[in-house]
Amino acid sequence: MSTTAPSVPDLSVVRRSGFSPSRFWDQISIYLPVLIMGLLALASYWLLASTPEPELPVAARPPTHEPDYFMRRFSVKVFDPVGALTTEVYGVEARHHPDTDTIEIDDARIRSYNPQRLLTVATAEKVTSNGDSTVFILEGNASVVRQAGRNAAGELQPRMEFHGEYLRITLDPEHIESNRPVLLIRGRDQITADVLDYRGDSRVAVLSGRVRAQLAPR
Repeated sequence: MSTTAPSVPDLSVVRRSGFSPSRFWDQISIYLPVLIMGLLALASYWLLASTPEPELPVAARPPTHEPDYFMRRFSVKVFDPVGALTTEVYGVEARHHPDTDTIEIDDARIRSYNPQRLLTVATAEKVTSNGDSTVFILEGNASVVRQAGRNAAGELQPRMEFHGEYLRITLDPEHIESNRPVLLIRGRDQITADVLDYRGDSRVAVLSGRVRAQLAPR
């Protein structure tokens, strides 16, 4: 009677077919760069999707006539380089309009000295000035009064007054004009007219329309 010895399993085959950590990490290391690149691509896509779109440049709005600043119950003084007062402006309210670069002053009173220190006082219910303060438009009980004195040539100039509902004054050289009825007072002489054109450099006043004069005896 013969007996068969039990078979012994091949341990080398079992070891080869089982799990090997070193082999697993070797396979992972092969695909790791691909995985990293994929993660970076997903992160870049997420950043682009979550980043807000840049705003388009807004076109500059044209200036409006709405005042961009104002002053109330104000007084402004201007001095020359040596410290002498040249201009003083009073007003109840002033408004600046950016579209026309003009300043409107309610119940205005303007005192101005020329180089010979002759005082001129202008008053009106409303005064409108341009941006560089070279043109003034007086409306409503407008009045311009220049005190008597001597000019640059030493000649005596009588007191002069201009009164009306509308006066337009341009500086350097002095030019006063109106297309509405005015009263001109020079010394003791009084003249009314419908249109006035006075030029201070030549001291000539052109009056037209219905002109009436009351001249005092010399």
